[in-house]
Amino acid sequence: MIKDWQRLDEKYILPTYGRMSIVVDRGEGMYIIDEKGNQYLDMFSGLAVNALGHCHPELLETLQHQSSRFGHISNFFYNKPAIELAEKLVEATFPGKIYFANSGAESTEAAIKYIHKYGKDKNREGVVVFKNSFHGRTLGALKLTRMEKVQQDFPAPDIPVYELAKEDLVELERIFQQHEPAALLFEPVFGSGGVQVISVEFIEGARKLCDEYGILLCMDEIQTGIGRTGALFAYQHTSITPDILLFAKGVGGGLPLGGILVADQIAHYFKNGDHGTTFAPNPIAAAVGKRTIELLEENILQESKEVGQYLRQQLQQLQEAYPDIIGEIRGKGLMLGVETLKNSDQLTLEFLHKGILVNVTNGNILRLLPSLIIEKQHVDIFIKEFREILQQW
Repeated sequence: MIKDWQRLDEKYILPTYGRMSIVVDRGEGMYIIDEKGNQYLDMFSGLAVNALGHCHPELLETLQHQSSRFGHISNFFYNKPAIELAEKLVEATFPGKIYFANSGAESTEAAIKYIHKYGKDKNREGVVVFKNSFHGRTLGALKLTRMEKVQQDFPAPDIPVYELAKEDLVELERIFQQHEPAALLFEPVFGSGGVQVISVEFIEGARKLCDEYGILLCMDEIQTGIGRTGALFAYQHTSITPDILLFAKGVGGGLPLGGILVADQIAHYFKNGDHGTTFAPNPIAAAVGKRTIELLEENILQESKEVGQYLRQQLQQLQEAYPDIIGEIRGKGLMLGVETLKNSDQLTLEFLHKGILVNVTNGNILRLLPSLIIEKQHVDIFIKEFREILQQW
C-alpha cells in the first residue's frame, strides 16, 4: 500500500512551509529522485546546504567512519572532529576562535550575545543592519531581520537596531556618530533579500569606519560561505577581514552545523558558561564538514568558479533574447539571482514539470544555488528548459 504522504504531512506537521508536490526518495549528485522514480535536477541544493551535492561518496565514507566511533558526546569532553574543523576554518580565513552552533539562526544568536559583551565593555549598544536583510527567524535574529513579512508581530528583544540603505557610507558614519552602536552586521550578498551583491568599495569603506569608531564589523556568511561565491567566504573577494564571521548551511556538508569565528583581538569576551548548546558541534557533522572543505580546496572550488561563470554567461544570453521577461542578473559565483519582469508565481511549478528544482525569493527573483559539483552539462540542461519556458511565457 502506497502511503499518502501529503495527507500525513498535513495531519501531523505544522504548515510553516509551502511544499513542492514531490516526495523525495533519494538524492544522487546533482539530482533528487522521488518515490515514483522521477528525476529532478536540483538547482538550489537544500538552500545552499548540500555544497557537494547529494550523497557524495567521500562524505558518506567520512560519515560512516565517524559514526562508527562516536556520535553525540556533549561539550563536557574534548571533541576531536570539532577541533580539527575549527583549525581548518581558522587556517583558511583569519586568526581567531570559533563557537559552534546547530544552524544559521543560532549563529546569529551567538553573534548577538557576543556583540552585547563587546558593547558593555566599550559602552556601546545596538547593531546596524541593512534594509531588507535576513538574519534568521529566532526572536533575537528576527530583530535584526528587516523583512515585515518575516517579522510580523512577534515579540522582539530590547536590542537597538539601526537600518541602513546598502552602499551608503555617509549614512553609516552618521549612525556611528549619532548612536554609537556596537556592531555593523550584514550579508555580503543578500540571500532572501533578492541576491544583491554588496560592493567591494562599500565593504572596504565600512571596515575603515568600523576601525575609526571602534565598532565590530560582522559578516553574515551563512549563505555565502563554504565556496558559494567562488571563494571559501565572500569577504575574501576584498582586502579586509571581519571581526566576527557567521557561518552555517554548507559548513556541515549537508548536516546541521553553524557557528561564529571571532578574531583573536576580541576573542576574550566569551567565558565559561556565557553561551552553550546541547548538540553542537555534532562530531559527525564536524568530520563531514572538514572533509567538505578539503575537497573544495583540492579542486572543486576552482571548477565551480568556472561553471559559475559559464552559467552567468548563458543567463545573459537569455536576458538579451528576452529583455521584456528577464531583468537584472546579479550575484557572485554559484549564488545567482535572475529578476523576472512578469508574473513569477508559477515559475517553480513550470520548472518542476520539466524536472528541475528552483527557488524564487523576494517575490520575483529566481535564486540559483546549485551544488558546487555542478558541471556545464547540467547548466545546458537548465538553460534549455528555461528557454522553453520563456518562449511560452
